[in-house]
Amino acid sequence: MAQGVNQKFNKRASILLIIILVLGFGAAMFRLGFLQLVSAGDLQKRSVDQQLSDTELSAKRGTIYDTNGKILAASASVWKVVLAPVYFEDDTERRIVAKGLAEILELKEEDIYEKTQQQSYYVEVKRQIESDVREKVIEFIDELAEEHEIYSTVYLLDDYKRYYPYGSLASSVIGFTGADEQGLAGLEYQYDEVLTGEPGRLVTAVDARGIAMPFEYSQNIPAGDGSNLVLTIDETIQSIAEKYMLQGIEDNAVFNRGVCIIMDVNTGAVRAMASVGGFDLNDPFTLSKEKEAEIQKLPEDKRADARYEALSNMWRNKAVSDTYYPGSVFKMCTAAMALEEGLITEESTFTCHGYYTVAGVELGCHVRDYAGSHGTQKLREAIKNSCNPALMQIGELLGIDLFNQYYDAFGFSERTGIDLPGEADDIYFDRDTMGEVHLATASFGQNFAITPIQMATAVASIANGGYLVQPHMVEQITDSEGNVISTTSTEVKRQVLSKETTAIVCDILEENAVSGSGSNGYVAGYRVAGKTGTSEKKVDLNEDGVQDYIASFCGFAPAENAEVVCLVFFDTPTGGAYYGSQVAAPVFAQIMSEVLPYLEVATQYTEEELAELDTTTDTYIGLSVDEAVTAAENNGFTTWVKGEGDTIVAQMPEAGTKIPQGGNVVLYTDTESIKDTTTVPNLVGYNVSDVIYFASYYNLNVSISGMSNSATSTSYSQSIPEGTQVSPGTVITVNFSASGGTD
Repeated sequence: MAQGVNQKFNKRASILLIIILVLGFGAAMFRLGFLQLVSAGDLQKRSVDQQLSDTELSAKRGTIYDTNGKILAASASVWKVVLAPVYFEDDTERRIVAKGLAEILELKEEDIYEKTQQQSYYVEVKRQIESDVREKVIEFIDELAEEHEIYSTVYLLDDYKRYYPYGSLASSVIGFTGADEQGLAGLEYQYDEVLTGEPGRLVTAVDARGIAMPFEYSQNIPAGDGSNLVLTIDETIQSIAEKYMLQGIEDNAVFNRGVCIIMDVNTGAVRAMASVGGFDLNDPFTLSKEKEAEIQKLPEDKRADARYEALSNMWRNKAVSDTYYPGSVFKMCTAAMALEEGLITEESTFTCHGYYTVAGVELGCHVRDYAGSHGTQKLREAIKNSCNPALMQIGELLGIDLFNQYYDAFGFSERTGIDLPGEADDIYFDRDTMGEVHLATASFGQNFAITPIQMATAVASIANGGYLVQPHMVEQITDSEGNVISTTSTEVKRQVLSKETTAIVCDILEENAVSGSGSNGYVAGYRVAGKTGTSEKKVDLNEDGVQDYIASFCGFAPAENAEVVCLVFFDTPTGGAYYGSQVAAPVFAQIMSEVLPYLEVATQYTEEELAELDTTTDTYIGLSVDEAVTAAENNGFTTWVKGEGDTIVAQMPEAGTKIPQGGNVVLYTDTESIKDTTTVPNLVGYNVSDVIYFASYYNLNVSISGMSNSATSTSYSQSIPEGTQVSPGTVITVNFSASGGTD
């Protein structure tokens, strides 16, 4: 009985065992099939990942050029220091290497020592070391091998570092990069993906413990260089703009920086964009000593936020990221709207009583405080006088709906789309509740805010025959070999005005730059058109509760068939003068007096201007005294002979210098006489004839700049300060403007 039971049990156990084996084998086969057919790719990848260590290698960032090929930003070759700590045999070797590298690289020894303890063939110690430090590292590597018999523990690999040859030039436009060369601001940020390129790889085999194997088991996959940017910016024009804007900030004690935009009116290519008061691109995280001292006075818990805010303000591109009340510059747009609609003509008249009443609200004219009123005037005179009541009356003729339609058409209600980060939106009235008073103030450029780039683009449309063009900063993108990848073509968004309307407005603005409120923006020899602006900052009173202002001037040249538009504005001048005609217009004239000749714009001098035109000096060195005097006087100069010799050994001004006709040329006949000096007198606050007389009395020459042909013209600055000792014959540039407190 028992034996039968056992046999039965053994039989069942055998069957169960067979079933288990079959099921187990089937499951194994199913799993094997699943792994082979479904998961093979993933498992293979995981297997490779377990055997390989992948390190990213930096790509060389693309170069940024100006429109003429000058390098504005580039990545220079530097090096990174790398450890292979797996080769250290003991703690003594680790300490030797940590101490030596800490001294060379100016790092903490303990930090490096921690890295020497990692079980790896690749640990970065420091990036972007320069050639002088690299030489010290190489010497240290040799020392390790020769004196300590420590091998293959320290390596040098290629790396890159961004640098900016022109320092602060166009700083808020170009922007800068971080420690890993990622774009953080400006065009560096906007075009980061284009400039970055493809990083390379260092693929290293690892052993069963996950430790990287020696470099002979590594594969270096080279990085692909980033693409290059060719900007529309012209370094020469940018430098001219920044030079005079910085001088304007100093002369007018400008509190909150200034902006200059110079743009091709036909293509939208921005030739200069200066948001001056910026920073050194090679050292973008360092504030001025004054600002840093100001932050240090704050409680410690507030300093970090204050420093961040100060840096953000320093980096900020006011030309695109800030809005401002355009003021009277906008009047050209209002007049153009009404002319285009046939609501006014050049013969239309407007009466100014020093104020105008709209919906029971009395709104004043800028002339009210010192001249009472403009009286009755035609359109041309109203623009030249920058008369607020006249523009309010034009605004009434347009009405709210039509005014808003043109506001949109000029591009003020939308971002321009310029290829720069941080472009701001306009700040306009609520159109559902916009009333007659809003319209009246808007008609002369107050109580709404736009960006400087919007204003420059709108004025360009008046200058080019009525077409609103897309402003842009990048002209071309090229690869590392210089091959063109893409080119930015001119984009016309729409036609805002007819050529007939713009011709009338341009003619009025040209006359305004000669004899109207914009006369301080006049440039001798060039047909300049333009308009001043003085806008109140309603939301930004200064410490004394006194209203702050923005002084601006926007113009273009030539007045007919214009090439470039130039907008200049200063935010909060505190030097006494604050009108656009006094602060911004003279700077516009200085900038354009150099930009227009550089662009080879044809000159058209009046007879009066030709009589005052500067003449270039010849060389008189090597001639006898009589020969030199005769030659200089034949060239139209007055001569002064210094010394006891018979032959000219030196002259002042030097050959090739431009001085006024009839100017002084000092001829030296011995080396002792060259040491003679004269004292620069005060040449500020006088008319042209007085300045020339004083300069001549001191044997000096003057170069006249600015509005000098007006009866009210007065000198306001000189290039060499009063009291300076200079050689006789030295040329001093004296700047003039027409006096008067006009808009």
